[in-house]
Amino acid sequence: MIIPITDLTEDVLLNIIEGFVLREGTEYGEADVSLSEKVQQVLAQLRLGDVLLVYSELHETVNIIPKQQLGEFELSENVQQ
Repeated sequence: MIIPITDLTEDVLLNIIEGFVLREGTEYGEADVSLSEKVQQVLAQLRLGDVLLVYSELHETVNIIPKQQLGEFELSENVQQ
């Protein structure tokens, strides 16, 4: 299920994004990017609709996925129910 980001308070949304960024692991790029910058980058992607905030009823979790993976996400939710 897609969660509209407008349904959440700014604090809740930022906490979800921060948790997502921290789960993604270590970055091995050329330049270090601060946690704050990473959160802002994900927030911008959410606002543009490039990534989506989704709730898995099956796992009772919230995640952020690329828009292109929505069909795959929905299929995995339906298959396992």
